[in-house]
Amino acid sequence: MNTVKYNNLFSVDCDNKYQSKSTRTTYKYCVLKFLKHFNYYDRPKEIPNQKIKEWLLTFDTLNTRKQMLCSINAFYKLTAGMPKKIKSIPYPRKEKKLPRVIDKEFLLNKISKIKNLKHKAIISLAYSVGLRVSDVINLNIKDIDSNRMIINLRNGKGQKDRIVPLSNHILSLLRDYFKEYKPEIYLFNGQFSKQYTTGSCNKIVKKYIGSNEHFHTLRHSSATSMLEAGTDLAIIKSILGHTNIKTTMIYTHISNEHLKKAITPL
Repeated sequence: MNTVKYNNLFSVDCDNKYQSKSTRTTYKYCVLKFLKHFNYYDRPKEIPNQKIKEWLLTFDTLNTRKQMLCSINAFYKLTAGMPKKIKSIPYPRKEKKLPRVIDKEFLLNKISKIKNLKHKAIISLAYSVGLRVSDVINLNIKDIDSNRMIINLRNGKGQKDRIVPLSNHILSLLRDYFKEYKPEIYLFNGQFSKQYTTGSCNKIVKKYIGSNEHFHTLRHSSATSMLEAGTDLAIIKSILGHTNIKTTMIYTHISNEHLKKAITPL
C-alpha cells in the first residue's frame, strides 16, 4: 500500500468533512497509524476485516479502540470509497458509569477562596451553566451579552450554537476580571497566546478543587445542582446542549433530592 498517498488523500478529505480541529487531528493520527501497520497490503480493500479486528485488540482501552475504529471507518467512507467495508466490526461498548459530581457547598467554598481573578472567573463561569472546556476557551468577549443577560456559545460540540443564561453574580465577576486582565478577542487569553488552553483549564481545577478532579466534573456538578434546585429537565437539556433528553436524564440517577423522594420498603 502507498501509505503516503492514501494518508495525503485522507488528510484532504478529512479537512473538507470535519469542522472540529480536534476531530481532524485525531482521525489523521489514527489513520496514519493504521496505514503504517498494514503497509504490506497494496490496497485498502485487500486488508481482511479479521486482521483489522485483531489489530484493534492490541490497544488497551475501549476508548482507544473505538477512536481507532471511528477513524478507520471515516477513511473507508471518504477516501477508499468503501463505506460498508468494516460494517461487520462492532464498536466497543463502554461501561455505563454514572458521572462523578462534587457537592455544591464544597464547590462554592473552594471557589470563594480563589484569589487569582482569572482562575476564579473560569471555574465560576463553567460551573454556573455547565460549560465544556471547549466552550470556555473558545468564548469571545462579544459573546457576553449583558443587555439580554445571556452568553452566546458558538460552534460548540457538533458545531451547534446555543444560548445560556448569565447571572448577575457571574457578570459582576467577569467585569472585575475584564478590568484587571483586559483580554483581547477571546474572553480568556493564555499567558503567551490570545486563547487559554484545555490543559490550563484542567490544571486550575486540580489546583483549586482537588488533584483528582477534572474540568468536565464541573459540568456534571452544575447539571446536578440545577436539577436539585428545581430546574426543569428540558431547560437543563437546552443549557447543556444535549441532543437527546435521555442524556440529560442521567442526572436524575445521581440527584440527592430525587433519591429522597423514593419510598423504601423499610
